Amino acid sequence: MNEKIALFGAGGKMGYRLTNNLLRSDYRVAHVEVSEGGRKRLKDELGVECVSVDAALDGADVVILAVPDTLIGKLSHEIAPKLPAGTMVMTLDAAAPFAGHLPDRKDLVYFVAHPCHPLIFNDDADPKARRDFFGGAYAKQSITSALMQGPEEAFDLGEQVAKTIYAPILRSYRLSVDQMALLEPGLSETVCATLLDVMREAMDETVKRGVPAQAARDFLLGHMNILAAVIFKEIPGAFSDACNKAITFGKPRLMRDDWKQVFDREEIAESIRRIT
Repeated sequence: MNEKIALFGAGGKMGYRLTNNLLRSDYRVAHVEVSEGGRKRLKDELGVECVSVDAALDGADVVILAVPDTLIGKLSHEIAPKLPAGTMVMTLDAAAPFAGHLPDRKDLVYFVAHPCHPLIFNDDADPKARRDFFGGAYAKQSITSALMQGPEEAFDLGEQVAKTIYAPILRSYRLSVDQMALLEPGLSETVCATLLDVMREAMDETVKRGVPAQAARDFLLGHMNILAAVIFKEIPGAFSDACNKAITFGKPRLMRDDWKQVFDREEIAESIRRIT
């Protein structure tokens, strides 16, 4: 393992995490960061010196675009003329590739890798891992990867890079770009993040109606824990008749009948259009 990686956005929120993990690997890494603050942080905290775009791309086997979704299209088109055939371009999210923002270069390898983040249910005894909610530091997390285009043998390199930047790894899944888009923004953001935001609003409403704030928070988070454990079959169990009746009444009160249409391809495409 001595491939060269050009990491764009190395001093950003995500890029810094990747840099930290890549420093522990055998990959040769060239770091690119446009912001002065990001370059200073990399140098002061990790001892990393950034280089020019041309220097980073010279001889690069893999180019990782750790930049916001809105910049993927612009950046990828700027660097594409500098990339020889066979170079792997890796994005950390399926949005831009799904939306068709990558250059029309059939001779390049396009790979997408995205983390699942550490599971709510885990048996990690390390206190640091228990507080590593994002992953990529102490807690194990699963990852998803897609070979969007390129020879089949390129998947192994992309997956190994993904396992390195998101380590430590629990499980690794191979998906298509469309499947990754169903998971995000579909499942994780449109559905999960929205419903969690609604639960936070509901908790705040009980506080407005007189419940002490800490009691409301403890009550909600505690019930989320046991209810999720039953719903996702982490433990054997069943809800009480009263709880089942509350769900039967509550779901049509809270959810539209056609809510699952958020997973239709045109809905996913529109969501990604707004994002990118």
